[in-house]
Amino acid sequence: MLKRLKKSFLMTLALTAVMPVAAQDLIANQAPIDRKLRAVDSIQLNQLLESEVTTTSPAAQLYDDWNNQYVGRQTTLPDSFLIDLRDFAMPSPSRNITSNFGPRWGRQHKGLDIKLNTGDTIVAAFSGKVRIVRYEAKGYGKYVVIRHPNGLETIYGHMSKQLVEENQEVRAGQPIGLGGSTGRSTGSHLHFETRLCGTALNPALMFDFYNQDVVGDYYMFRKATYNQESLVATRLRGVGGTGGTDNTNYAQLAQQRPATMQPATAQRQQTSSYHKVKRGETLYAIARQHGTTVDALCRLNRITLRTVLKPGQILKYN
Repeated sequence: MLKRLKKSFLMTLALTAVMPVAAQDLIANQAPIDRKLRAVDSIQLNQLLESEVTTTSPAAQLYDDWNNQYVGRQTTLPDSFLIDLRDFAMPSPSRNITSNFGPRWGRQHKGLDIKLNTGDTIVAAFSGKVRIVRYEAKGYGKYVVIRHPNGLETIYGHMSKQLVEENQEVRAGQPIGLGGSTGRSTGSHLHFETRLCGTALNPALMFDFYNQDVVGDYYMFRKATYNQESLVATRLRGVGGTGGTDNTNYAQLAQQRPATMQPATAQRQQTSSYHKVKRGETLYAIARQHGTTVDALCRLNRITLRTVLKPGQILKYN
């Protein structure tokens, strides 16, 4: 053992002797750096990582200010923008849409009206930060505006009570208010808006209240085709619609669809349907529920039997 230690020491000494001076200095200088890195608090590292995520989120690219006053202050709307719809929560369990997005009573209705009872719980559609909590007597009544990291802002109007405060962080599915009929309203309902850079987008492009789901993992907003897509989405998911959950090319469908085509025909054209994974669900249970096979689910979603399903994950099943 002594001979082995002696031999190792001599070899180390020899290597050091032939090592360039600059390299020896580099090793010597590295030692205090290593000690400093080991001393960094892990909490501080996490804060740095969170800060980086926040500054590089899609919302950070779209908005350069934060205020608690203006609801629809418009900024530059991109020609196209990919909106992440994963990890969502339906703002209300109600499936009853009472008024569509679009022209109504000589003015533009900038959201969907969802029937609910006074006191029903309303939750945040996505995680985000509450920007506005206010009362508007001739408009939204008691309302809440939330900005989300995916670039969207959601607005919840006519509440009987607000349960959050401005600048508060909220999670998807967290209660933010109670249903009501405050402001310019003729009955208890939720007025729900989705805005991008202050511009109101048709929520039916992203949310399917009839099926209590989103249309897919993502929605690609394109300024050039938005109006056509919005019209088709309303026909599928608005008042009197078919409750479709397809995520097809709406612009192409609108061009191909004859003016006399009925909603039932449009429903037959849809090619994809989706399932939101619930806690504890397996591929076998989902396949059985929708009358398909596990192999088909794996093929459609490019997953394997070993894939771990996560609550909230969206799976295509036909």
